[in-house]
Amino acid sequence: MSAAGLSSRAIIGEFYARLEAATGMSWITALSMLFQSDQGSEEYKWLGQAPVMREWVGGREAKGFRENGFTVPNKTFEATTVVSVDDLRRDKTGQVMLRIGEMAGRTVSHDAGLISTLIVNGGTGLCYDGQYFFDTDHAEGANGSQSNIVTWDISDGGGGGTATAPTAKTMADAIVAGIARMLSFKDDVGEPLNEMAKDFVVMVPPSMMGPALAATGSAVIDSNQTNVIVAQKEFRITPVVNPRLAAWTDKFALFRADGDVKPFIRQYEEDVTLQALAEGSEEEVKNNRHLYGVKKIANAAYGYWQHACQVGFQA
Repeated sequence: MSAAGLSSRAIIGEFYARLEAATGMSWITALSMLFQSDQGSEEYKWLGQAPVMREWVGGREAKGFRENGFTVPNKTFEATTVVSVDDLRRDKTGQVMLRIGEMAGRTVSHDAGLISTLIVNGGTGLCYDGQYFFDTDHAEGANGSQSNIVTWDISDGGGGGTATAPTAKTMADAIVAGIARMLSFKDDVGEPLNEMAKDFVVMVPPSMMGPALAATGSAVIDSNQTNVIVAQKEFRITPVVNPRLAAWTDKFALFRADGDVKPFIRQYEEDVTLQALAEGSEEEVKNNRHLYGVKKIANAAYGYWQHACQVGFQA
């Protein structure tokens, strides 16, 4: 179809069609819980651990929601693209539709930006227990002080490389150390918290793409050594290269992907909508252009720190 024959209805329809067809990034749904909101903010008190079974002696011991909940405010986000009326008239190559399709793609990736910002700021952002999301002294009930930060010395395991350029062997060893740390976490009554974990995501910056892919996919690594990650059949470990973590030069993150409670929260008050100032509008008359604006009311927040671990390298 010529752009000269496009109506705003056709452009809006194309946007929603592209939005529905876009698959997004699977790691977003694997690592976050989606909650619908009907007010300016939502309070979360349920992020403490569920009670474990005990011998029934006396009456039941009921466990309610935690008192140290936190509030997540909704925020309004927008993106607006301008289409000249003259461009609409002249365009015979579908460039307007390409622009609208790109806008739909950017809209889908918005959640990735929100969550990636939380990951990057995990060392300074507070989660429900009042500690930083990545911290060395999380403590609840009888579990004592627990750290979801692991430092892997490059000299350990003999893998070699540097803190900013680890070998595949070093990366594999560090991933195993991170998973082992997560499996050691206890709940607030001292019970193992991640003993049923089988599915993990290892998220790395682009600079660590090579060793991460080799560590999670190659049967033999570095000087013909057997890769324990690939050889084992107990856990599924999926690599994700996240360009938004480019500032991380010597560390990566591990997440549990199969828990009922996820490391992050996505909160939606209003899903994506597209509005237009187009044919016959004051914008067209005054400025000879159409405006197409995307809007979303939502936010993202930290969820379960127990399902996340930051792993850093040191020489």
